[in-house]
Amino acid sequence: MLEKREFYIDGGWVAPVAGSDFEVIDPSNEEAIAVISLGGQADTDAAVVAARRAFPGWAATPPAERLQLVERVFEIYQARAEEMAETISREMGAPIEMAKTQQVPAGLGHIKNFIRAAKGFAFERPLGEHAPNDRILYDPAGVCALITPWNWPMNQVTLKVIPALLTGCTMVLKPSEIAPLNALLFAEILDAAGVPAGVFNLVNGDGAGVGTQLSGHPDIDMVSFTGSGRAGTAISKNAAETLKRVHLELGGKGANIVFADADEKAVKRGTLHCFNNTGQSCNAPSRMLVQREVYDAAVETADAVAKAMQVGPAAEAGRHIGPAVSQAQFDKIQNLIQVGIDEGARLVAGGVGRPEGTNRGYFVRPTVFADVSNDMTIAREEIFGPVLSIIPFETEEEAVAIANDTTYGLTNYVQSQDGAKRNRVARQLRSGMVEMNGQSRGAGSPFGGVKASGNGREGGVWGLEDFCEIKAVSGWGE
Repeated sequence: MLEKREFYIDGGWVAPVAGSDFEVIDPSNEEAIAVISLGGQADTDAAVVAARRAFPGWAATPPAERLQLVERVFEIYQARAEEMAETISREMGAPIEMAKTQQVPAGLGHIKNFIRAAKGFAFERPLGEHAPNDRILYDPAGVCALITPWNWPMNQVTLKVIPALLTGCTMVLKPSEIAPLNALLFAEILDAAGVPAGVFNLVNGDGAGVGTQLSGHPDIDMVSFTGSGRAGTAISKNAAETLKRVHLELGGKGANIVFADADEKAVKRGTLHCFNNTGQSCNAPSRMLVQREVYDAAVETADAVAKAMQVGPAAEAGRHIGPAVSQAQFDKIQNLIQVGIDEGARLVAGGVGRPEGTNRGYFVRPTVFADVSNDMTIAREEIFGPVLSIIPFETEEEAVAIANDTTYGLTNYVQSQDGAKRNRVARQLRSGMVEMNGQSRGAGSPFGGVKASGNGREGGVWGLEDFCEIKAVSGWGE
C-alpha cells in the first residue's frame, strides 16, 4: 500500500504536524490502496504562511516569466500523462480508457487554453480615449484557497491552479481526500517545473477540517471551490466572517430538451452523456425532456442504451462505466433510485442493487426512469450517478418552463434541427451554459452556472479574470 502522508509546503515535501491517517479506497474492489494524512490547523497555517510570504515576489514577477513556467508544467504533465491516467483510474474508478482519453486530456486542454489566453491577456489597459491618463490594472487576487472535488480531478485542479499561477496569485490546494493521489502527482509536476517556494502549496484534508480552516482563514484572500451546494453554502458563510471573495462551481440538474425534429442520434447521445463518468458530472444531462410526438420512441431508445451499457472494474479495457467513487456515493444513488420507484416514476431499465455478477465494488446499474414529473425527487435532486429521468412535454414554452423549474442552473441542452428555435430556447434557459445538437463548447469557453449552481466562470480569459482584482488608476504618467 502506498504511503503518501507528506504535504507540499514552501517548496518541499514535509511531514504533517497535526495529521491523522486516512485510507484511499479503490472503488472497484473496496480495498485500501494508499494512506494519506488529513492535516490539522498547524499544517493549514504553515501552508498559508508560506503562500503569504511568497505572494509579493510572485505578484511582481513579469507575466512572461509566469507564462514560461506554465509552459514547462504543460510539457511535464504531457510526459507523465500515462501515470496520471493510471492514478485517476485506480483511486476514483474511471475506466482506464476513459481516464486516458477524457480525464487526463481535460487537464491538458485547460493548461493549453490558459496559455493561449494568457498570451493575449493585458494586465494593464487604457480606460478609453476619453480618459487618456487612466489605466485599468488587473492585479492578482492574492493568496487563494483552492478546494477541488474527486469526480474530474485534473479538470478542476488545472482550472484553478493554472490561472492562479498565471495571474500572480499564490495558493493552497486542498484536493478531495477521496481521490488525492492525482493532486500529489500534480504537485510533483509543479515542483519539477520550478514553481518558486511558497507559490503553490498542498495540504490534504477533509471539508470539515482543512476546508473549513482555509475558507475562514484571515490570511486567505479568495476561495475557489468546486463541489456540492451544501459545502458551498458552508464555505460562503465561513468566508463571510473575513469578507473574502468566494468563487463557487456547484451542482447541476441539466435539462436535455429533445424536440420532435431532433436528429435521430439525439436520444442515444444524451443517454450516453448522462451515464459518462458513471453519471458523476455536475453538468450531466440527467433530465431528458422529450416532446410528446417522439416520447415513446425516445423511452425505447434510452432503455436499449442502458441495457447495452457494460459496467466493470476501472482497470479493465473497454468502453464501459466504472464504479461510483465511494460507499457513501453508492448508498446515496441507491436510495434515490428507490425513492424514484416509491414516488411512482416508471422504471424502464436498471434499478437498485449491483449489476448482475458483481458482489463487491461500488457498481451501479445504469438506470432509466420514464413518466417522471418535474416535482419528483429524482427530478429535483442531483443524484450524481448513472440515472436518467425522462419527462414528456407538449410545447416549446412548456419545455422551457420545465427546464427552468429547478434550483440549479449549470448546463442545459437543446436538440432540434431548427436553428431559429434552438437560438430562441437558448436565450430563455436560465443556465451558465447551453450545448446544442451534441456540439461541445469551444476551447477556452467559460464554465460556470447561475442560481444554486454557483458563481464566477472558469476557463480561458474568464478564468484568468476571476483570479484578478481590478484597480483603476488616474494620472498615469506617459
